[in-house]
Amino acid sequence: MGLGVGPAGAQRGFLARACVAVAVGAGLVLSGACGGGGGSGGDRLSVGVLLPGGGASRFGQFDRPLIEQELKRLCPHCPAPVVAATPDADVQQQQLQALITRRVNVLVVAAIDPKVLRSSVEAAHRAGIPVVAYDRLAQGPISGYVTFDGATVGRLQGRALLTAMGKKADGGRIVMMNGATSDPNAGWYERGALSVLRGKVRIGKSYDTAGWRPENAYTDMTGAIAALGAGRIDGVLAANDSLAGAVISALDASAVRPLPPVTGQDADLAAVQRIVAGRQYMTVYKPYRAEAAAAVRMAVALGRGDPVTSVATGTVAGPTRRKIPSVLLPSYPVTAGTIKDTLVTDGIYRIDQICTPKLRSACAKAGLTR
Repeated sequence: MGLGVGPAGAQRGFLARACVAVAVGAGLVLSGACGGGGGSGGDRLSVGVLLPGGGASRFGQFDRPLIEQELKRLCPHCPAPVVAATPDADVQQQQLQALITRRVNVLVVAAIDPKVLRSSVEAAHRAGIPVVAYDRLAQGPISGYVTFDGATVGRLQGRALLTAMGKKADGGRIVMMNGATSDPNAGWYERGALSVLRGKVRIGKSYDTAGWRPENAYTDMTGAIAALGAGRIDGVLAANDSLAGAVISALDASAVRPLPPVTGQDADLAAVQRIVAGRQYMTVYKPYRAEAAAAVRMAVALGRGDPVTSVATGTVAGPTRRKIPSVLLPSYPVTAGTIKDTLVTDGIYRIDQICTPKLRSACAKAGLTR
């Protein structure tokens, strides 16, 4: 499932000299050994990394440590990298501006709000700093883009929901809990799902969840239950696991039984445990190691002045630039019966992490035994 990233020969020598610029909170801290000053060769290369969340988010659980590990692997003589994480778009813009001021060589940015960051991406371009869009396509003159194929994610969710609905997939009523309109991936997922669901189910309610915030999804799902009726929702297309958790909480609060099938995305541990318990039907697993590896390779190529096409496998069209060199990675559906062959086999979780004492019986049924 992973993307090969092993450097060879002279390239390994160069990668060992690459260093990482660190953005923390609203300010910026750069490791002294990395240096600034915009030089693109030797140990003067610096890469700024900004992510849109930490802690329990997928960026905190998966992307951050994987990027740190990959950069450390490719830069063994550099200080340990620290990757900035904030849920606030304005703070992220300040971090990006600070990185430009420090004249890093390359930026890797997972945008919280692509429109908010556009002026800063343009400023980076004017300063001669290429920007790699990570996971989410920022607006402006982006030099490269690494993500998962959003249409595939949506199709996987839609197909799984139809399977879980059984006979009700023919004309049943669903609720769609989509992501934030500020995130271009949300529309990508939705279009992929609709390409599967149209003509098969009725969409009773469809919501765009502001900020991808679970509390907003909870409110919207409560409204959908009130409008459609507690027993008249046959499935829920939830765009990610955080929204799925909020949806299930709203269904519980309204005493909806049995729970309709609910989809998800990101393979959060809590969601995997809900899947084992039969409370969430599926999630979409995206091998984040491959994404982190591709982004690091792309950033290093750009920092060297090498053509990014040495890493990119195709192009995508964005709102402000056509034919952005890109890597679009595959995703995989995960249900109770496939957790072991995907998440456990890939080392995302151990069985003892998933199988709490309350879940031992359900884990045994799902084949999650040591």
